[in-house]
This record gives sequence, C-alpha cells and structure tokens, in this order.
Amino acid sequence: MPVAAAASLRYALDDAAAAYSKATGEQLRISYAASGNLVQQIEAGAPYQLFLSADEDHVFRLADNGLAPDRGRIYAVGRLVLIVPPGSPINPSLAALKAGLASGQVKRLAIANPETAPYGARSVEALKAVGLWAQAQPRLVTGENIAQAFQFVASGAADAGFTSLSLVKSPGFKGRYALVPANLHQPLTQRMVLLKSATPAARRFHDWLLSPAGQALLARHGYLPPA
Repeated sequence: MPVAAAASLRYALDDAAAAYSKATGEQLRISYAASGNLVQQIEAGAPYQLFLSADEDHVFRLADNGLAPDRGRIYAVGRLVLIVPPGSPINPSLAALKAGLASGQVKRLAIANPETAPYGARSVEALKAVGLWAQAQPRLVTGENIAQAFQFVASGAADAGFTSLSLVKSPGFKGRYALVPANLHQPLTQRMVLLKSATPAARRFHDWLLSPAGQALLARHGYLPPA
C-alpha cells in the first residue's frame, strides 16, 4: 500500500510501519520527500493512498482541489530544533548562532527549502523573529527536504542547521541540538489525509496512527499529540 510522507517522518514512520506490519501482516511502501514535492506528485497522478504532511496547508490544497474526500486529521505536532555537528565547539543555541554568524564561525547554515518543506518555512520564520535573517541568508545551504538539511549538519558539511526533533532522535546522530522556542514560528501542526484512491488497508493504517499504539510510537520520536 503506497504512502507519501514528509521527510521529517523518515525514522518515525519506518518504525511505525514495522510495528504495524508485525501486528497485522500488512505491508506499506513509503515514499519520503518534502511535503510540497509530494503534493505535486499527487497532483500529477502518483498512486498514493495516504499522505502525511508536515503541515496542514498542503493537505488542505489537495482537499480543495478535489484530490481528497475531506480535509484529513491532525496526527501530531512537530518541533523545530537547531543542531550542530559532532565535535562542534558551537553551542546549539540561537544566541550562539548569532555570535557565530557575526564572527564567521558559522560559514554554512543548513535549512530545508522553505518553498516546499514546512520545517524550512518555520526555520525562516524563527530566523526573522530573532533578527538573524539578513545575516543568515548569505550562509544558507538549502536542502531539498528537512532530512537532507539534517544530513548536511550530521556529516559536518554545514556548521549548524535547523531540522526536526524526530530526525535528531534517529539512530547514530552524535551531534547536539536544542529546541527552537515554539513562539518564534507558526506551529508545526501535521495533518494526514486519505486520498481518493485509498483502500480499506490505507484506512486501517490511518486509524492505527491515531490509536494509542500509534500515538505512543510517534511520541517516542519527539512528536507531540494533537491538541
């Protein structure tokens, strides 16, 4: 059963799919990308049955264009984090980022593409909120999605960057991170929707993600429950 999911969900949803398949015997085929890119694929006819976005607007766009029977359900709330690579002398704080941009210690700052990735858009909002957007722009290294921005920092290709809490909880990440205050950006309210081609199997997985078992798994990966 084909599922389209925001890149920030990679590790969380891989675990969810494994747990679900073990419990039910049903198999999922998950494609990860920036939410905006997945919407474009769906609009072009990609045969996904369930779409899990990193925001709400992309789901609403599909519903408004008649590609989903309703406006879906909120399944989680994400958190934005600032990260630095393993061994970095830079503290993962906005104050340290400001100092690093001013001194030249931060030469490359990774974010996801704000045009297609909700976490990228929230990163820009946070930088603007603390008055760092002008200084940050010349140093930006833009990933196609939030997972790529994460890899830029994890590999040391960027000196710091913004990513999702769920990704820094992934196996093997040795860098440091700090939560970005939630009041510096719009909420990362994450919504999913069954598409018009959805089968009963897609509905069952959709419902499992909203169940106590699915919600507990998402919580272990750093997601907050729907309000």
